[in-house]
Amino acid sequence: MIQPVQSSQPNNTTKASIFYMNDFHAKLPNLERVYTASQMFDSFETSADKLKLSSGDDGLGEDPVLSRAVSRMLDLIGITKRQNGNHEFDVVPSVHAENAKNAKYQELGSVNIHAKDTSPLKDIMVRSAVEEHNGNKYGIVGIGPSDMFKRLKDGVSKGDLEVDDLPTTILNLQKEVDKLKSQGINKIFLLSHSGYTNDIKIAQQTRGIDVILGGHSHDLIKDVQEGKNLFYNLDNEPVVITQAGKDGEYFGILNVDFDSDGIIKSVQNNVIPTGIFTRTLPAKYVVEQIIGKPEHVGEINSVPPVPQNRLIENNPHGNFLVDAMRKELGVDIALLNAANIRGNFEKGNVDTRKVAEITPFKNNLVVAKITEKELVDAIKLGGRSFVHPDNKPGIVMVSGLKYTMNDKGELLKLDYVDDNGNETPIDVDNPNPNKVLRVAMDDFYATGGDGFSMLNKKHEAEVVYNFDKDKLACDYIKKQNGPVDIVDDKRINIVKSS
Repeated sequence: MIQPVQSSQPNNTTKASIFYMNDFHAKLPNLERVYTASQMFDSFETSADKLKLSSGDDGLGEDPVLSRAVSRMLDLIGITKRQNGNHEFDVVPSVHAENAKNAKYQELGSVNIHAKDTSPLKDIMVRSAVEEHNGNKYGIVGIGPSDMFKRLKDGVSKGDLEVDDLPTTILNLQKEVDKLKSQGINKIFLLSHSGYTNDIKIAQQTRGIDVILGGHSHDLIKDVQEGKNLFYNLDNEPVVITQAGKDGEYFGILNVDFDSDGIIKSVQNNVIPTGIFTRTLPAKYVVEQIIGKPEHVGEINSVPPVPQNRLIENNPHGNFLVDAMRKELGVDIALLNAANIRGNFEKGNVDTRKVAEITPFKNNLVVAKITEKELVDAIKLGGRSFVHPDNKPGIVMVSGLKYTMNDKGELLKLDYVDDNGNETPIDVDNPNPNKVLRVAMDDFYATGGDGFSMLNKKHEAEVVYNFDKDKLACDYIKKQNGPVDIVDDKRINIVKSS
């Protein structure tokens, strides 16, 4: 069993201290706080080689201005290598490519993400890189998610990319590691945006990788524990896995001691809450120079608790946004993927930036007609999230409806709710394939994203708007007569299965 780092080590060891981050999802305030933390890290007096690495999904959504601000913050933090996550490809390829070319950090990912020859993304990613600190060389390899296309909306970067499955990824990853080893590099880090379960397989099915800095599955992995994040490779050498949760709530510092053969002898994994650090003026200034100052839109008087797992729970914060969609667009019902909600309202003043952080994807809104049967099929598909290990794709959030589902994801009851609160039951076992409803949704749903093929209606939409739901939420708040209460009306009721 590897022991925590001791205060003194033999002279033939190499010490490395890795500042790591993953899945910040464009949370600019947390990126600003991490900038403060990174300055403290830089000030530490230590003999260890210092590296700063990101495992991806630093950004989120289609907003090119937000994407540029995230890229600039990574430079400010001092990240030198970043593995592309799926959300790096939310923006159009030309914007992604421009950010990459202007960045100080290097983008990894071409071990298993392949841009087509005609794409602006061609040649912006490398398979691996080498960093040298104090005469010590470190090989850094990166891989993206094999389920990339489940997470991308049609018509953005999807047509520009080809992505390998996991077995092919592992095969090509080993080839890249072997290439680094042949150059005499025996300390190798993998930046993986593949998810915790896949990272365990990679650790146990390869040779030569020492540390896997993970992401994508949003696991919060603290300390070092055998069988949890300490495994052994095909040569029975230790491999340590890290991951620091989601939304920039945490980052990590991994201290590792290697022997002369590049084998880990001791390790210490520090997972640190971002919220304990302040947002300093230099970082705020950089952000505001890019995205501008936020506009005050209103005041929140009261809020309910935030759900522990937004993917499979009723979420009043998200319900407020879906209500804004329905009421502002004047439709029968509105639908929203629970995974689309990336924050929550707080009591007090609310501005455009805060609302945008809650729903940051910048997907265009669509009004289209769907049948009662298609509606029921969509809600049932969302229910499968209860039995999936990662709880994806997430339940369907609704306005103009209420439903009861058990914790096996079985839809038990569904009602249409009109503007006066009158409820009309919908037969969940025999929904009407001929009854049509006017529905508001974003174009992720409306292009069949995350397997919701029954909602693929953008091509026959009544109207496609050029704005996302954050605009409607701001408009909706401005129209309220005084401070707003975010209320939990229990419109989605999850019950225990018998």
